[in-house]
Amino acid sequence: MNPQSSIRNPQYRGRIAPSPTGHLHLGHARTFWIAQQRARERNGLLILRNEDLDRARFKPEFVQAMYDDLRWFGFDWQEGPDCGGPFAPYDQSERMALYRATLQKLIAGGFVYPCTCSRKDIQAAVTAPHAADDEAIYPGTCRQNRKSEIVNRKSSWRFRVPDGETVSFTDINLGPQQFIAGRDFGDFVIWRHDDVPAYQLACVTDDAAMQITEVVRGADLLVSTARQLLLYHALRLTPPTFFHCALMTDQHGVRLAKRHAALSLHHLREQGRRPEEIRASW
Repeated sequence: MNPQSSIRNPQYRGRIAPSPTGHLHLGHARTFWIAQQRARERNGLLILRNEDLDRARFKPEFVQAMYDDLRWFGFDWQEGPDCGGPFAPYDQSERMALYRATLQKLIAGGFVYPCTCSRKDIQAAVTAPHAADDEAIYPGTCRQNRKSEIVNRKSSWRFRVPDGETVSFTDINLGPQQFIAGRDFGDFVIWRHDDVPAYQLACVTDDAAMQITEVVRGADLLVSTARQLLLYHALRLTPPTFFHCALMTDQHGVRLAKRHAALSLHHLREQGRRPEEIRASW
């Protein structure tokens, strides 16, 4: 750990939150590096959270690869699954009780409803264009559902967005942002039908519980930020500030993804590349 940890400013708490569903690529590395640099510039703390809720794609070998690649690249975190901290556990798979408590608050407040629609049902019903992040805008088919009426049917939980309401925030990097609920994004899933919390709920729950003060992530999550701000409001929580980074693309202008194996940190490390050289190219 960093020998200067005794003089860190605990009022700034940043985080990196990789998901062990494949090898981390250069896009992850650049965004995470910006997060680390912003924490260091403010003498703050950097928290590592292992977002391992995707049961279908999660593989244990990717967890060890995640640690190896991050350390090789030069990352240094002060709280995380491997070193503990005041808000442990830092593996999302071990935080289910917190997520269920958040879900119950939203149910009690009347902010969510059970949805029995399959992905195929939604695709067949959707007439509006997709949202800015390519998620179809839900047509509201199940908005009047009551849980007691669908006890024998598999269902998810959706957050009911306030149609027509403008969600605004100022991104530290990209400036003022504005999205209209019901037009730019629709009712979104917060709890999946396989009894797993969706990204939006898990992210808000953890960032609030871990007292994260600034979230650094990719620009592809700008609309997710608008959704999450609605959750913060519904839960009466103070949101962090946001810094969204431009996305890294390959030579064809395609956004990097975990399928870009040749640009993974694992592959670059095996090739003998040096992190300093890679960062210099940015």
